[in-house]
Parts: sequence; C-alpha cells; structure tokens
Amino acid sequence: MYGAVYGDVIGSYYELHPTKDYHFPLQPQSTFTDDTVLTVAVCDTLLANPRPIGPLGVRRRGEEYAARYRQYYHRFPNAGFGQLFAAWAGESESQRRQHSYGNGAAMRVVPLGYACQSLKQVLQEVTASCYFTHCHKEAIRGAQAVAGSVFLAWHGHSKEEIRWFVEKRCRFDLSIPLAQLRPSYRFDSRTRCSVPPAISAFLESRDYESALRLAVSLGGDADTMACIAGGIAQAYYRRIPKELRDFCHPRVDSGLRRVADEFCRRYCPKLLDI
Repeated sequence: MYGAVYGDVIGSYYELHPTKDYHFPLQPQSTFTDDTVLTVAVCDTLLANPRPIGPLGVRRRGEEYAARYRQYYHRFPNAGFGQLFAAWAGESESQRRQHSYGNGAAMRVVPLGYACQSLKQVLQEVTASCYFTHCHKEAIRGAQAVAGSVFLAWHGHSKEEIRWFVEKRCRFDLSIPLAQLRPSYRFDSRTRCSVPPAISAFLESRDYESALRLAVSLGGDADTMACIAGGIAQAYYRRIPKELRDFCHPRVDSGLRRVADEFCRRYCPKLLDI
C-alpha cells in the first residue's frame, strides 16, 4: 500500500520539474498529493464496508466511494486536485457523473488489489470506484489494469502473466520499451498515454526503487506514474528500501497514515513489517 504513497511523494517534485535523469536526487520539497489522498479514501471506503459487490450493486457502491472522495477532498483541498475533479467534489451530494478519461481513476486503486478476493471482484470494484468520477471506458480499463496488476503481483503471478493481463484483458499496448519512449515523452494525463508506461516501469524494473526511477524519469505526470508503478512494485517485490521509507513517511499526513496502517493491518499485514 505504501508503495503507491511513497511513489506519489517522490514523484511530486518532478511533476512540476520534469526530468529524464534516471539518477534524479530526492527533493526536500517532496510531499503527498491528491494521489495519496484519494488512495487513502479508497482504503477508508473498504474499511467502512468491506463486503464484495455484485454487478447490480455498482451504483450503490459507487455512491460510497463518491462520498469518501468528497470527504477527503474537503480535508485536503490544496493537495493538487485537477480542476474537473475539484468542481465535482465541491458539489455537495451531486449525482452528476463525470466522463473523464484521465489517469485519476487509476492513481487511487492500488488498495483494491489487496482487498479483493478474486480478479473478477477487482474488476467490479474498480468499476464502482469510477462510477461518478470517470464514466469512460478508457479510464475504467486503466484503473482495472492497475488494480488487477496489483492483485496478480500480490498473489504471486509472474511479470509475463501481468503483462498478458494488461495487454489482452485491458487492451493496452506495452510493446514500446521505455528507453525508446523516453526521449519524446511529455506530460499527458490521459489514461492511454500515462497508465501503460507507468505499468511498463514496473515490468522493466528490477526492484521497488528502479520502478519509481523508471516512471519519474520519463518526464511526464511523475507523481501519478510513480504512484502506479510503485504500488504494483511493492505488491511484487514485497520490499521498500529503508532510506526511501525514512524519506517519505514523515512527508505524509499522520491522519492519512493512520488509515493506511489500519488498511494494511486488515488486508496485508506483512507489508507493515517490510
């Protein structure tokens, strides 16, 4: 779980100061952003009501996610939320659905890969998490690719199996190596432009830190892409270097940490010892 949060923290500086340098330094200005806030909102939703849903319960479950998103937005309104999301979150109890195809749906779903009991349940729960904010097939598929990758990694599947799931089940092209993509890559928060390379950063990595460095050094939406890559990488490698934990942990709000810790104790207690 913290793999996603720490990726957000480390990438936060480089969202505004993009780099192509794999060996970029950690920056003291780094902090958590909306990626962390909404990831913890998803944790809180699952803690409050852990029941699995069926296809007919997607809207009702979506209302639970929407309420948490609004609650956490109002707690941290300056965490870097996009304008469209902020406008939606500011509408008290609105049932309006947004048709966004941005990567905001994918950046927050890492907890679903730990909490769900089957890949089918992951895909259904992701759909509910997107119901009000990302009513768009591309955004939903991107979020399913991320949460499904976490689920598969956590349950011991290989990188080849994860790649097959993303390419065949979620229909994203992962064929371009990052070294070939990096020189011309630019910031683009659309799902199809940012989620696949973030997943490729995990697939090309050799450990947790290299996954973050590969994602950030593309020079794009660094906090979100590192959040995604880091979330999958922790589920797969099961280890975050101590120096990264020591750097990131104090930069996350203590209230958010409490919810994240409670989530880990319930769904993935081994991660608290890593």
